Amino acid sequence: MQRLRCFKSFWQLLRSNCEGAAKQATSSRCYSHDSSSFGLLFDIDGVLVRGRTPIPAAKQCFRNLVDRHGKYKVPVVFVTNAGNCMRQTKAEHLSHLLEVEVSPDQVMLSHSPLRIFTQFHKKCVLVSGQGPVEEVAHNLGFEDVVTIDMVREAYPVLDMVDHNRRPKDFVPPNKDLQPIDAIILFGEPIRWETNLQLIIDVLLTNGNPGSTWTSTQYPHIPVLACNMDLLWMAEAKNPRFGHGMFLVCLENLYKKVTGYELKYEALIGKPSVVTYNYAELLIRQQAEKLGWNTPVKTLYAIGDNPMADIYGANLYNRYLQASKHTNAKVQAKSCRGGADPTAQSVDDHRKMTSAEMGGTTVAYGSEGDLPEACSSILVCTGVYSRDQQELPSDPAQTVAEQHIFHGHRDFCFDPTLTQPSFVVQDVKEAVELVFQQEGRPLENGGLNWVRAVTQHELGRAMRVLICDGHAVACQQLPSHEDEGSLYVLGLLCRRLQSSQQAVLFSQSARVFKQHLSLSMEVRLVTCRAE
Repeated sequence: MQRLRCFKSFWQLLRSNCEGAAKQATSSRCYSHDSSSFGLLFDIDGVLVRGRTPIPAAKQCFRNLVDRHGKYKVPVVFVTNAGNCMRQTKAEHLSHLLEVEVSPDQVMLSHSPLRIFTQFHKKCVLVSGQGPVEEVAHNLGFEDVVTIDMVREAYPVLDMVDHNRRPKDFVPPNKDLQPIDAIILFGEPIRWETNLQLIIDVLLTNGNPGSTWTSTQYPHIPVLACNMDLLWMAEAKNPRFGHGMFLVCLENLYKKVTGYELKYEALIGKPSVVTYNYAELLIRQQAEKLGWNTPVKTLYAIGDNPMADIYGANLYNRYLQASKHTNAKVQAKSCRGGADPTAQSVDDHRKMTSAEMGGTTVAYGSEGDLPEACSSILVCTGVYSRDQQELPSDPAQTVAEQHIFHGHRDFCFDPTLTQPSFVVQDVKEAVELVFQQEGRPLENGGLNWVRAVTQHELGRAMRVLICDGHAVACQQLPSHEDEGSLYVLGLLCRRLQSSQQAVLFSQSARVFKQHLSLSMEVRLVTCRAE
């Protein structure tokens, strides 16, 4: 009975302490966004997951990015070159893997900017890729959609590489489709030989694959391609072929057959500027949902691929600086009533190509709303690995010295654009670095277990429940007695410091000892993240 009264009073003390700690933690997060306003752009493959397997640091990273109510502390958007699913599906997948809520509005797939290419929405478009490509196209605003399978069924004798798929006994008649006005390449398809053959057929017949080839129709019908990644990282030790590799095949086949270069109406996905413009729009929307009343000043793009994530973020940063210079020149000209002979060039570097811009110069919002800068952070858990390659200190030696360029054919290779602002081991270190750069504390805002080892005569392992940086409960790891029992720590632990050590008060230790009915002396708990 005495033990029960002791535990009851101890629990009340614990609850009041936790409420006080929560208020203190909440008040400490009521920061001014005017002094530090930034957003985070996360790549997915190679940064958060490898195939279907989450990268260990990712879960802890996102626990730290939300408060105890699950609300993000800063605007977060996931920018991936994948495009074989709907945003809702990807958001649900990320929510499950990261154990935080991810909304579809936070997810940007490689094809997402196609929403603004309204000039093609009412035309008949052929789509290539895998997954629900027809549904994806309709969701993006395209009204008249034809798939590769529809072309193959309409013209049975066009797909002849696989002998088992050739017509047997008799050749069924063609089912003429309406002329195709444009081709949209969402991502790498499953049967490359079928897709390559039928796309070439459509290009060389001006959208009528049942007709005879002619190379006089040049330039060909418009081609819009999403995702230029040559390589990407899954569970395998080495990178896998991406959609960029499929584009290399298509480009070379077309040139080999016709003698002409395949032309793109638009190249969308990282590293094109249009992709980052669209991502910035989503960041701005997330900032509004968080109640921020000032523009986001800095974007931090975290990725694993130097030729996609880093090149793209740096290219976008160059675009932001060029926009800033342009605005300064316009203002100077209007103030002086004429041209300013001392004005700086709009862009100290070369002009961006149409391909690098993504086929459009649209910026979503006024120029004044654009961020001031975009910093690139390279992690070593995906395509790039310190074990396999080291970035040279001299940008001029990056890849160019080896005469290897993994970017798209239509992008002018600039070695300086592959140099990240920062290189870290994983996404958790990346986020910690960002908050450090911004002078913001990154406290653990959620509930999570950390492994703890108690120093006592039995040497039993414990784990401690941390809430907003406070230890509120502990659980003895499975043993022969009291397996899985949950014990309240409360004031046993002071607030965890960076050393991740929690010192136990002697008075509370006696209560803890009495409650457990164990003969043990608890003095120190050393914690490390699970």
